[in-house]
Amino acid sequence: MNRRIAFQGEPGAYSELAAFEYFGAGIKPLPCASFEATFAAVTDGTAEYGLLPIENSLAGSIHRNYDLLLESDLMIVGEYHLRVSHCLMALPGTTLADMRQVHSHPQALAQCKKRLRQMSLEAVVEADTAGSARMIKDSGDQHAAALASKRAAEVYDLHILQKNMEDNPANYTRFLALTAQTAPGNTDGDFKTSIVFSLQNQPGALFKALSVFALRDIDLAKIESRPIQGKPWEYMFYIDFAGHAQAESGRRALDHLGKLAAYLRVLGSYPRHRVA
Repeated sequence: MNRRIAFQGEPGAYSELAAFEYFGAGIKPLPCASFEATFAAVTDGTAEYGLLPIENSLAGSIHRNYDLLLESDLMIVGEYHLRVSHCLMALPGTTLADMRQVHSHPQALAQCKKRLRQMSLEAVVEADTAGSARMIKDSGDQHAAALASKRAAEVYDLHILQKNMEDNPANYTRFLALTAQTAPGNTDGDFKTSIVFSLQNQPGALFKALSVFALRDIDLAKIESRPIQGKPWEYMFYIDFAGHAQAESGRRALDHLGKLAAYLRVLGSYPRHRVA
């Protein structure tokens, strides 16, 4: 039975492309209208897994998904770094000489700003990349193109006029694979663990919390803070560290942190994906 994978966006979205690359071609993708709906689909069992973006190498963190991780009971079981390559696509039979406008999400347009200026194309902002590709398909406009993923060109039967439109090739989005149930596995190997915790507002509290990892030579891959709702100027801290939560060094660090933290939760330990 093919696994159903929830993602935010329309068919052809970068999140759907990431789902196929991470889970395999045999999945049944489930498009969801929002991040909240994606979490809900996995929580209620409509989908077995969800694949959610958490950060982009150029644009930074996706804060809403950090908040939703805290609000839900889902566990992180994997990560995937998708190389974001924007393709310029249009209706079959059209050429670059026919193009006057290009439609896409504002972030995609910004990431291709120099190339679009060189090509003298007018940028038109749309709600998302895959939606802009669908709009070109539906409109029949021979003078308009979309910036979207190669998957969007396949879904909407569009012709790719130019690949790799992005100005900066070091453009990656990190996705998290989430599920409602996890089974204990082997702690050996190249793992990453994600946690969230809060601290009492005391001098040196964050220094002491971070020291539990430094004392054990545990590498911290990421630190993110998010405001605690209803408590002005108090924060939740999200940390990714190298290693498994059940390995000896990770377990000792978390036991130590638990004595310092007002709140501590392990969001998941999962195989680390490294960009080649």
